[in-house]
Amino acid sequence: MARARSQQPKKRKPWKWALLGVSVAILMVVGFFIYQGVGVVQGLDGISKPQDESRFGQFEVKPEEKPPEWTGTERVNILIMGGDNRGLKKNETARSDSMMVVSVDPVTKKAHLFSVLRDTYVDIDGHGDGRINTALALGGPNLAMKTIGDLLGLNIQYYVYTDFEGFKSLIDALGGIKDFDVEKDMNYVDNADGNRYDIHLKKGIQDLDGTKALQYVRFRHDAMSDFTRTERQRKLLSAVADELKNGWNLLKMKKIVNSIQPYVESNIELTDMMKLAELGVKTSVAGQTQVPPMELLGGEKVGGASVLAVSDDGKLLAFVQDELAKDNTPAATDPAADGSTSTDGGTNAGTGSNSTSTNSGNTANGTSK
Repeated sequence: MARARSQQPKKRKPWKWALLGVSVAILMVVGFFIYQGVGVVQGLDGISKPQDESRFGQFEVKPEEKPPEWTGTERVNILIMGGDNRGLKKNETARSDSMMVVSVDPVTKKAHLFSVLRDTYVDIDGHGDGRINTALALGGPNLAMKTIGDLLGLNIQYYVYTDFEGFKSLIDALGGIKDFDVEKDMNYVDNADGNRYDIHLKKGIQDLDGTKALQYVRFRHDAMSDFTRTERQRKLLSAVADELKNGWNLLKMKKIVNSIQPYVESNIELTDMMKLAELGVKTSVAGQTQVPPMELLGGEKVGGASVLAVSDDGKLLAFVQDELAKDNTPAATDPAADGSTSTDGGTNAGTGSNSTSTNSGNTANGTSK
């Protein structure tokens, strides 16, 4: 009997099989994240392009327009610009018809969105007075950052530029925006490019793919024109931010980055991209608004065309600082909330100090224009 037992094959103990299975699973997960990580790094690195490959390569890099460096501890401001590249000739640059500044305090993890009205009439260094959306076409992204930064009293360190196709690619890579409320019927016929960018949206809660999302943020053919369009852009950007923080989309980041890389350009270097991505996952939107606000706008005629003039530069700078001091994050998302309005978001722009001063003399640039 003893011999018969000794001839039987030895059975692996159950814990050894479990250990083997866990080891294989760990190797598969690690391998997946290495694959994802390498792909994401390569894609992100391609977004920051050398001057000879940049669509803005024709513009001279002027020392006085060079954006300030971000150390990682002070408020970071990112200018997001959208342009229509259709019909451009060689070395021509589109106007930035959509401009939004995302201002993030890395200490409080609060973000504020500022939509800039494209017809705002400002001083553009070296080019005289003009509509703010022409700064990009006149001097490239550095001039656009400086012009908008001077208007708001913010040090703008980074820009991200995309065209129509880049925006659509991002939304599609995210799998669309689910259960989005389109507040009205929207219809507009765009005869350029064979009606490729016509707008036809129905009112109601619906899923938006890239094409429909682009229609939503482009529509401005109603009584309030660009005023309501900027509201829609902030609303959709908030939805996109929520989608990007979704766990499943984090796993798809390689696909997302690769899909937008051909259409997007930025001055954010890879190391800063990784820091900003980590910060973005932890950040919530504490406020959003249009600049200049309606109460600080005055209509003017220049060359027979209407422009939007700022009635008081100092009050505009104070308005921006007041907005940064607000926190409209729902109380339920903050376990320490006591029902009072937080002012932690009031980090003085570009300094990193938690000041809620609205004195225009304390702004980052120290000038109104």
